[in-house]
Amino acid sequence: MSSKRRVAPGAVLAALAVAQGVLAAPGAAAEPDTADAAPARIHEIQGTTRLSPLEGDRVRVDAVVTATRTFGSSRGFWIQDPRPDDDPRTSEGLFVFTGRTTPALAQGDVVTVEGTVAEYYPGDPATTAAQSTTELVKAHWTVTARGARVPEALALGPGTVPDALTASPGGSIEHARLRPDEYALDFWEAHEGELVSVIDARLVSRSTDYNELYVTTKPQQNPSARGGTVYLGYDRPNTGILKIESLIPFSQRPFPKADTGDTLTGVTSGPVEYDSYGGYTLMASVLGEVKDNGLEREVTRAQLRGELAVATYNVENLSAVDGEEKFAALAEGVVSNLASPDILTLEEIQDDNGPKGAGDGVTSADETLRRFTEAIEAAGGPRYEWRQIDPQEGADGGQPGGNIRVGFLFNPERVRFVDREGGDATTPVAVERDRRGARLSVSPGRIDPQHPAWEDSRKPLVGEFVFKGRTVFVVANHFASKGGDQPVHGRFQPPARTSEQQRVQQATVVRDFVDDLLAVDRRANVVVAGDLNDFPFSPTLRELTRGGTLRSLMDTLPESERYSYVYEGNSQVLDHVLVSRGPRRVSYDVVHINAEFADQASDHDPQIVRFVPR
Repeated sequence: MSSKRRVAPGAVLAALAVAQGVLAAPGAAAEPDTADAAPARIHEIQGTTRLSPLEGDRVRVDAVVTATRTFGSSRGFWIQDPRPDDDPRTSEGLFVFTGRTTPALAQGDVVTVEGTVAEYYPGDPATTAAQSTTELVKAHWTVTARGARVPEALALGPGTVPDALTASPGGSIEHARLRPDEYALDFWEAHEGELVSVIDARLVSRSTDYNELYVTTKPQQNPSARGGTVYLGYDRPNTGILKIESLIPFSQRPFPKADTGDTLTGVTSGPVEYDSYGGYTLMASVLGEVKDNGLEREVTRAQLRGELAVATYNVENLSAVDGEEKFAALAEGVVSNLASPDILTLEEIQDDNGPKGAGDGVTSADETLRRFTEAIEAAGGPRYEWRQIDPQEGADGGQPGGNIRVGFLFNPERVRFVDREGGDATTPVAVERDRRGARLSVSPGRIDPQHPAWEDSRKPLVGEFVFKGRTVFVVANHFASKGGDQPVHGRFQPPARTSEQQRVQQATVVRDFVDDLLAVDRRANVVVAGDLNDFPFSPTLRELTRGGTLRSLMDTLPESERYSYVYEGNSQVLDHVLVSRGPRRVSYDVVHINAEFADQASDHDPQIVRFVPR
């Protein structure tokens, strides 16, 4: 049940009383509005939907300060009414926006605030999919008492937040009456601006580069094998995930570093705020301590003499201008954690001067790959060779100027690359027949690179390899990103996944190419690997695996191990390895060395498949 915490009558009187001799001068974030301000209660301002019924009105509110934000461009303070109504749909908390003005207020100050009711959207209100925050703007205030008792924070436990995310009416949920006992998004909106707390919460993500922590209030909801929370379906959202940011200036307390599975010990409490990145967020004025639970990086086994090992690794915008530390960390992962695979498909290899050289005509990645292979050799690995095709400048998306592409590393002591000239940025590879079966017209070669599906996106690269006399075709991929998709926690439900259409088209092109190979040799050894930017349950993967010609190896793992990336607290899958029916004795592993750790060489975990070619 969603209920409102009540304080004792004596505390209410203390909070609202004007303490003799404690009257303070007014404060202001802007010049006072000349319009008359009508008295209002916070629950009247918040209303029973996501949008305030008093939007645009000038109001006067008496309440208690519960927290302040004293840094950044969105400064202000939260107030809460210690006399809640009996309607669980109406929040008793509210944010007062002061812009870049730091409010000279403290928790426990009793204030009378005059301001204009507004709905703040992060972005263009006409187009953003983010939810709004109800707040007061153009505010000025008077402190009438200090040291009052603030309302008790709502303690969040496993049964506090509903399991269902939303009613998903098929459009905007802004005008729907809140049902906080039934839906998680409604629950959070009904507590917008109010104090909430968690105690001894498990972290389900690394501490991010944006000073965020993600915890779960539902420890038994889709737990991963290593302490996270696994995202297993569009209809199975992890409603226990909660983002935490800090209201404590970093000069007073640096933001903690943490790995997935660590514990945020003690009490963490503060008001609830919506953020377009991560959704509803606990803005902590009290932040617990991180307990290190000792998460370790995984190490996969070495391939046997008769096994071919093929790995895929998104190396996150690696270019020759990166420092030695990144090259060394990635190389250590290849040698020590992946046990030096025979073949690696690489994603996000940038050109030799990376994003610094936008528009300069440089697309070669030879220096980037030279440094990477030398770092691997220095870490004790083999002397890998590489194959790749330079893209046309600016045509493959990614970081502007970086010209990212996919490519291959291979160990020439274990596997032979079949070179056939003629492959370039625009020439499509074709399947040919010879006396031994299927072969490529060019190797390496790009798959239908001028097809509209690859507009502003990486083109897949196929290479022909020979291992112990057996031919193996490896397709390296990096499909279009999810940029532009609506967030799971946004105001439009169900969220539109507009980027999905392009990835489904890309999957069709790759699948058609694989069909061409298998039409010539139905027993061909084919590996399709890389960052497909989509989930195992997505239409993209359904298209690739249609009819069973290719099988997704991620589906062979227990649900608790199906992830290679962590986003907004969800351990999820973007990277995949698929194989045809040719490979035998298949052994597959996702090697968790990056995504769960604050200290990471890439934001993706690599994967590896070992098999005996037919």
